[in-house]
Amino acid sequence: MIAPRHTLALLALAAGALAASACASQPRQIRVLPPNTATGLDVKDQGAAVARTAQTLLGAPYREGGSLPDGFDCSGLVNYVFAHHGLAVPRDVRRLALAGAEVPRGGIAPGDLVFFATTGGGPTHVGIAIGAGRFIHAPKRGDVVRIESMSASYWTSRFVAARRVAGPL
Repeated sequence: MIAPRHTLALLALAAGALAASACASQPRQIRVLPPNTATGLDVKDQGAAVARTAQTLLGAPYREGGSLPDGFDCSGLVNYVFAHHGLAVPRDVRRLALAGAEVPRGGIAPGDLVFFATTGGGPTHVGIAIGAGRFIHAPKRGDVVRIESMSASYWTSRFVAARRVAGPL
């Protein structure tokens, strides 16, 4: 028999997998789960675990609409990583930018989502903070999941917001 805590984690993982299979252009209504219910980790530990998982995907190819290790787009990477931790998050960038709690730029921690305006106004790109002013993301067609510095002029000029979804909501 599966313990109730594990059942919740399995249900959350299944919801995340279902969401990960959705096309980025057709967002689904997905409830963000309180993380302690699914994982039992505190906010700091959960964010660090999310960042570590994202780092295991370095080198995965970019694929438009991709949400699996054979190819990711930016929100597909986020969706996959958070589902791995039992957290169901929206599949598209604009809805992700409304999830969780806002984080001031100086308070960004591992596991936080960082948003950028790369193709117009408002958030159009998302990455996962990994600490030391860096983030991991799936940048563009022909590229791979990689680490960037938040202090690089390209990203600094396009930064929009940061959100924390790996913690109490």
